[in-house]
Amino acid sequence: QVQLVESGGGSVQAGGSLRLSCVASGNTARTNCMGWFRQAPGKERERVGVIDTGGGGSIYYADSVKGRFTLSQDNAKNTLFLQMNSLKPEDTAMYYCRAYWGFNYCKYSLPSQPNYWGQGTQVTVSS
Repeated sequence: QVQLVESGGGSVQAGGSLRLSCVASGNTARTNCMGWFRQAPGKERERVGVIDTGGGGSIYYADSVKGRFTLSQDNAKNTLFLQMNSLKPEDTAMYYCRAYWGFNYCKYSLPSQPNYWGQGTQVTVSS
């Protein structure tokens, strides 16, 4: 079993920055993707940025955050970070950390494969 604990959310004004952290505990050996997803009220959960931890460490970002958000890892501390700069009101959402087995650049997963979510941390950006 894998536990994911997020922190770092909060309220900022547009143009501000936040840094989210996700600490993973347990055995992540059967997962090969780790990243951040978000869900705004009334919208579907969407992928923000994911690291292919099982391969060469490639990182994939949603088009809406490219150039503003940066994903990084501290493997020694089993921690995943999301540095968010130039925040916009449309970035307002609950942000979730996820560790899972995925394929096709971590875009897809299978119900039978490992899939773990954190409880989420709220990010609110005011204009």
